[in-house]
Amino acid sequence: MTLWLASTTQAHPFIAQEYWLQSAELVRHSYLPQAQSWVYLHGGQVVGFISVLNECFVGALFVKQEFHGKGIGQALMAYVQQRHRWLSLEVYEQNLRACAFYRKLGFRQMQRLFNQETQAYTLIMNWAVVDLHDA
Repeated sequence: MTLWLASTTQAHPFIAQEYWLQSAELVRHSYLPQAQSWVYLHGGQVVGFISVLNECFVGALFVKQEFHGKGIGQALMAYVQQRHRWLSLEVYEQNLRACAFYRKLGFRQMQRLFNQETQAYTLIMNWAVVDLHDA
Protein backbone atom coordinates (compact mmCIF):
# COMPACT_ATOMS: atom_id res chain seq x y z
CA MET A 1 0.00 0.00 0.00
CA THR A 2 2.88 2.35 0.71
CA LEU A 3 4.31 1.76 -2.76
CA TRP A 4 0.85 2.10 -4.35
CA LEU A 5 0.08 5.44 -2.68
CA ALA A 6 3.49 6.99 -3.37
CA SER A 7 3.58 5.76 -6.97
CA THR A 8 0.01 6.65 -7.86
CA THR A 9 0.28 10.21 -6.56
CA GLN A 10 3.61 10.69 -8.40
CA ALA A 11 2.22 9.25 -11.63
CA HIS A 12 -0.96 11.33 -11.49
CA PRO A 13 -0.06 14.90 -10.45
CA PHE A 14 -3.10 16.12 -12.42
CA ILE A 15 -5.43 14.45 -9.88
CA ALA A 16 -5.88 15.76 -6.34
CA GLN A 17 -3.94 13.70 -3.79
CA GLU A 18 -7.09 13.59 -1.63
CA TYR A 19 -8.73 11.37 -4.27
CA TRP A 20 -5.99 8.75 -3.84
CA LEU A 21 -6.08 9.02 -0.05
CA GLN A 22 -9.84 8.42 -0.12
CA SER A 23 -9.36 5.49 -2.53
CA ALA A 24 -6.76 3.77 -0.34
CA GLU A 25 -9.25 1.85 1.81
CA LEU A 26 -11.06 0.52 -1.26
CA VAL A 27 -7.75 -0.58 -2.77
CA ARG A 28 -6.58 -2.17 0.49
CA HIS A 29 -9.79 -4.00 1.41
CA SER A 30 -11.41 -4.71 -1.95
CA TYR A 31 -9.16 -4.57 -5.01
CA LEU A 32 -5.93 -6.09 -3.68
CA PRO A 33 -7.58 -9.03 -1.87
CA GLN A 34 -9.52 -9.89 -5.06
CA ALA A 35 -6.50 -9.57 -7.33
CA GLN A 36 -3.68 -11.91 -8.11
CA SER A 37 -0.51 -9.92 -7.47
CA TRP A 38 3.20 -10.38 -8.06
CA VAL A 39 6.02 -8.31 -6.63
CA TYR A 40 9.51 -7.45 -7.80
CA LEU A 41 12.10 -7.56 -5.04
CA HIS A 42 15.41 -5.73 -4.95
CA GLY A 43 17.59 -6.33 -1.91
CA GLY A 44 14.63 -7.87 -0.10
CA GLN A 45 12.50 -4.74 -0.65
CA VAL A 46 9.36 -4.56 -2.81
CA VAL A 47 10.21 -2.09 -5.56
CA GLY A 48 7.39 -2.97 -7.97
CA PHE A 49 4.17 -4.90 -8.25
CA ILE A 50 1.46 -5.86 -10.70
CA SER A 51 -2.10 -6.91 -9.87
CA VAL A 52 -4.58 -8.68 -12.16
CA LEU A 53 -8.31 -8.80 -11.43
CA ASN A 54 -10.73 -11.31 -12.94
CA GLU A 55 -7.94 -13.12 -14.81
CA CYS A 56 -7.67 -10.36 -17.40
CA PHE A 57 -7.72 -6.81 -16.00
CA VAL A 58 -4.40 -5.23 -15.01
CA GLY A 59 -5.62 -3.16 -12.09
CA ALA A 60 -2.19 -1.94 -11.01
CA LEU A 61 1.38 -1.81 -12.22
CA PHE A 62 3.65 0.37 -10.13
CA VAL A 63 7.40 0.68 -9.70
CA LYS A 64 9.21 2.84 -7.15
CA GLN A 65 10.27 6.04 -8.87
CA GLU A 66 14.00 5.51 -8.26
CA PHE A 67 13.73 2.20 -10.16
CA HIS A 68 11.99 3.64 -13.24
CA GLY A 69 13.69 2.81 -16.53
CA LYS A 70 15.39 -0.32 -15.20
CA GLY A 71 13.09 -2.86 -16.87
CA ILE A 72 11.10 -3.77 -13.76
CA GLY A 73 7.70 -2.76 -15.12
CA GLN A 74 8.45 -4.56 -18.37
CA ALA A 75 9.53 -7.71 -16.47
CA LEU A 76 6.36 -7.69 -14.37
CA MET A 77 4.14 -7.22 -17.41
CA ALA A 78 6.01 -9.91 -19.39
CA TYR A 79 5.45 -12.32 -16.49
CA VAL A 80 1.71 -11.66 -16.59
CA GLN A 81 1.54 -11.73 -20.40
CA GLN A 82 3.09 -15.23 -20.36
CA ARG A 83 0.18 -16.42 -18.21
CA HIS A 84 -2.72 -14.81 -20.09
CA ARG A 85 -3.84 -14.73 -23.71
CA TRP A 86 -5.73 -11.44 -23.32
CA LEU A 87 -5.36 -8.47 -20.96
CA SER A 88 -7.10 -5.16 -20.51
CA LEU A 89 -6.26 -2.08 -18.46
CA GLU A 90 -7.33 1.49 -17.83
CA VAL A 91 -4.77 4.30 -17.84
CA TYR A 92 -5.11 8.05 -17.48
CA GLU A 93 -4.60 9.75 -20.83
CA GLN A 94 -2.46 12.45 -19.18
CA ASN A 95 -0.08 9.78 -17.84
CA LEU A 96 1.96 9.98 -21.04
CA ARG A 97 4.80 7.81 -19.74
CA ALA A 98 2.42 4.94 -18.88
CA CYS A 99 0.51 5.25 -22.17
CA ALA A 100 3.75 5.03 -24.16
CA PHE A 101 4.93 2.10 -22.02
CA TYR A 102 1.76 0.10 -22.64
CA ARG A 103 1.80 0.84 -26.37
CA LYS A 104 5.41 -0.36 -26.52
CA LEU A 105 4.27 -3.64 -24.94
CA GLY A 106 1.58 -4.15 -27.59
CA PHE A 107 -1.49 -2.69 -25.88
CA ARG A 108 -3.92 -0.89 -28.18
CA GLN A 109 -6.41 1.81 -27.26
CA MET A 110 -10.00 0.60 -27.46
CA GLN A 111 -11.94 3.40 -25.72
CA ARG A 112 -11.54 6.88 -24.28
CA LEU A 113 -13.70 7.59 -21.24
CA PHE A 114 -14.28 10.59 -19.00
CA ASN A 115 -13.92 9.85 -15.28
CA GLN A 116 -16.40 12.05 -13.39
CA GLU A 117 -14.67 11.59 -10.02
CA THR A 118 -11.24 12.73 -11.21
CA GLN A 119 -12.41 14.98 -14.06
CA ALA A 120 -9.82 13.35 -16.32
CA TYR A 121 -9.91 11.09 -19.38
CA THR A 122 -8.87 7.46 -19.22
CA LEU A 123 -8.03 5.03 -21.99
CA ILE A 124 -9.11 1.40 -22.04
CA MET A 125 -6.29 -0.57 -23.66
CA ASN A 126 -6.23 -4.24 -24.66
CA TRP A 127 -3.50 -6.71 -25.45
CA ALA A 128 -3.86 -10.20 -26.92
CA VAL A 129 -1.58 -13.00 -27.95
CA VAL A 130 -1.27 -13.00 -31.71
CA ASP A 131 -1.87 -16.52 -32.98
CA LEU A 132 -0.23 -16.80 -36.38
CA HIS A 133 -2.33 -19.89 -37.15
CA ASP A 134 -5.46 -17.69 -37.08
CA ALA A 135 -3.98 -15.04 -39.39
